[in-house]
Amino acid sequence: MSDSPARHLNLSGASNFRDLGGYPARDGRAVRWRKIFRSNHLGHLTDADIEVLRDLGVRRAFDFRGAEERVAAMCGVEEIEVHSLPVEPTVVAALRARLATGVPLSTTDALEVMRDSYRNYVRQNTPAFRALFTHLVGDHAPLVIHCTAGKDRTGFACALILHALDVPDNLISEDYLLTNRFYRRDPTASSDLPEEVKQVLASVEASFLAAAFEAISADYGTLENYFSEGLRVGAAERAELKARYLES
Repeated sequence: MSDSPARHLNLSGASNFRDLGGYPARDGRAVRWRKIFRSNHLGHLTDADIEVLRDLGVRRAFDFRGAEERVAAMCGVEEIEVHSLPVEPTVVAALRARLATGVPLSTTDALEVMRDSYRNYVRQNTPAFRALFTHLVGDHAPLVIHCTAGKDRTGFACALILHALDVPDNLISEDYLLTNRFYRRDPTASSDLPEEVKQVLASVEASFLAAAFEAISADYGTLENYFSEGLRVGAAERAELKARYLES
């Protein structure tokens, strides 16, 4: 609708800062606007950006970055309480290890390493995503979820949130792929890797997210089992999430 708030907020010092609001759930309600935001890291915000976040009322950030990533770019908004939910990055290290064997890296290598990282969100890092849902059930928005680029760890987390709210799969995929429109690549990142590999790392594709959900199916049987057994989000928690984050 033309009178809906802007989904993407074009901040100077942050990339891919988006609102999860407005997506219709299967019960006819829609995700509330201006409650859950997703972004890249908040370490390079300008004064004008900080005023935007203050106007939005953001008071909490859920940060999936690893230890070194956090130290390199700490949140620049004094009044935002940051909850660290570390998922250590593995993609660049895995690609550099392959490069060290003397075999040239290809886009195929990069794509497979990216898919592996998404599988490991499920197989090695479920406790971090479980912690996010614990906060979401008990926390008060507005809040922002982010990692370094705001596209992979954040993308999986936001897909899970939209699934928990019963947003249809096609809209979850649509939101995930908006990263390719709004993410601004850091030209200094992983400068020792081939350009075509860096292009893969700076984008998302449906097969990445699909790899995570394939791991869920393999390890838990169904997404519902993953919610109840892995994330410990049962029927009562789902109802609370819907009451909090869907329009009345």
